[in-house]
Amino acid sequence: MDLHTVGTAALAYLGDAVIELMVRERLVGMGYSSSKALNARALDFVRASAQAQAMERLLPHLTEEEEGAFRRGRNIGHTNTPKRATVAEYRNATGMEALFGYLHIKGEQARIKELFKLAYQEDEK
Repeated sequence: MDLHTVGTAALAYLGDAVIELMVRERLVGMGYSSSKALNARALDFVRASAQAQAMERLLPHLTEEEEGAFRRGRNIGHTNTPKRATVAEYRNATGMEALFGYLHIKGEQARIKELFKLAYQEDEK
C-alpha cells in the first residue's frame, strides 16, 4: 500500500481498526473473558470522547510528521457526529484514527504500541 495514494478518510478507517485491535488485546490481557464485559469495557477506549482525551495525552509526544497525520485526520470534513461527542471530540478522535492508520501503513508497529500505551496509561489498572 502506498502511503501517498491513501486518502485521509481511508487512513482514519484503517486506524479505527488498528486501535480496536489494540484495545481488544489489552482487555483480553487484563483478564476480561465474557463478551459482555469486553464490549462494555472497550467503549471506555473507543468512544470519541475517550479518544479525544487520549489524543491530548499523545500530542506532546508526536513527531512533526505524526502531528501532520493527526491534523489531516482532524480536519476531514465531518458531516455528522455521534450523539455523545462534541464536534471537537469527534474531530480529534478521527485525527487519532488517521494517525494510527498512517503508522500502520508505514509499518511502525512498535511506535503504535508505544503511543497506545501513552494514550491509555491510566487504564492499565
